[in-house]
This record gives sequence, C-alpha cells and structure tokens, in this order.
Amino acid sequence: MSNALFNLSGKTAIITGCNTGLGQGMALGLAEAGCNIVGVNRRSPAETQQGVEAMGVQFLAIEADLGSTTPIAEIMHKTEQQFGTADILINNAGIIRRADALEFTEQDWDDVLDVNLKSLFFLSQAFARACIHRKGRGKIINIASMLSFQGGIRVPSYTASKSGVLGLTRLMANEWAHLGINVNAIAPGYMATNNTEALRNDPERSTEILKRIPAGQWGSPEDLAGAAVFLASNASNYVHGHTLAVDGGWLAR
Repeated sequence: MSNALFNLSGKTAIITGCNTGLGQGMALGLAEAGCNIVGVNRRSPAETQQGVEAMGVQFLAIEADLGSTTPIAEIMHKTEQQFGTADILINNAGIIRRADALEFTEQDWDDVLDVNLKSLFFLSQAFARACIHRKGRGKIINIASMLSFQGGIRVPSYTASKSGVLGLTRLMANEWAHLGINVNAIAPGYMATNNTEALRNDPERSTEILKRIPAGQWGSPEDLAGAAVFLASNASNYVHGHTLAVDGGWLAR
C-alpha cells in the first residue's frame, strides 16, 4: 500500500485541547504526516507548538474556552486567515467531574455537557459548512471514550456526554457523508493522562483496570497518533460513522 494514502502534506487540522495528553499526541502524529496544526486551547500549547514546528510544518495557537460556543466563529476565521481552509477537525477538548450520582450537581452536569457535546457539535457544524462552501472533502474526528459503550461509575455527565459523542458521530456521518465529509470517532481506552491521574493513583482501582486490559498496561497519547492519521487521511475515505476503539483490548474482554 502506498504511503501516499496517509500523507497529509499541505493539509490543515484544527485540534481542540492539544496542549497536553491525547490531543498533543494526535497533533504530533498529524504533523509528522505533514499536516499544519491549529491548536485551540485554554492554556498555552508551547510544548506542542515546539514539537509540531520541529517537524517543519506550521502551528497556529488560538486561545479559547469551549465551555461556550462563542469562540467558534473566531476559530474558523483565524484558521481561514492563516491557512485559507481547514481540512480536518479533531474534537478532543473535554472535561470530567467525579461524584456519586446521588450527589452530582447541576453545574457539574452543565459544565461537562457544554464542553464535551455542545461545543463539539457546533464546531463540527461550522467546519462542515466551510467544507461545503469550498466544495472540498473534510474529515471530522471526535474523541469518544470507553464510556461511550459502558456506564462507568461516579461520572454521570461524562458518561452522558461520551455516549452522545458516539451517537452524534453516527448522525453527522448519516447527513454529511454524501457531501464528502467523513465523520468518525476514536474511543481511547484507559490512557495515562491528566483525566486518569486520580485512577492511576488509586492502587485498588488501577489494579482492577489493568487486570481487565489484555495488553496489560495503560495506553499513552502516542498510541492515538496512528488512528488519528488514518481517519484524517485518504486511507479512510470510505469510512463513515465508525467509532474506533484504541483500548488495549478492553472492550474485547
């Protein structure tokens, strides 16, 4: 198979939440394939920017809080100013709140749903409209979760949001596939990131989780790079509405 299928040279990807963790791993993976990166973050993505630019491609940093849909128009405008267009959107930004369902607050519910689901949908909508306007192919990659398939415990709004991501990925694919826009998702397994720090620091829960993973270890942000490049590239042009688990075999257990 030709490596050209996975070549992203000259392409531009908007990646939300790429200053650390999974987003950073995917940004570096796409950059290595030749893709320019627009990093949308609440904090400075200096480390990611340095790594991306070291690969000889461009990086545009946009500071935005996706707890609201207000920044979306500016994100698209700045991207178009710098690169003319965006070919790829990775909706990675997400937050999590932990508490028993009986004690969970409305504020924690709204905060998580606003970032993980509402902003994801409306940024995808803006990106899709731009693709249709320029009559070009687009690739949307949403970041789902093991909790898109399972219930979990003590994370009611996160579970609801990630179940919603799986459903929205299918809905958007159904509506936009014929327009040349691929919408798919990646469901990371248990990865060593900020979101899982509390679990990894809990010896009992960490041991339980590792026993369930056939690969026998926590994943790393770099483990998502190949999946992201595949779904962003021409190699996945006939893949629509799929959620790809990158989980060390968790769901197969």
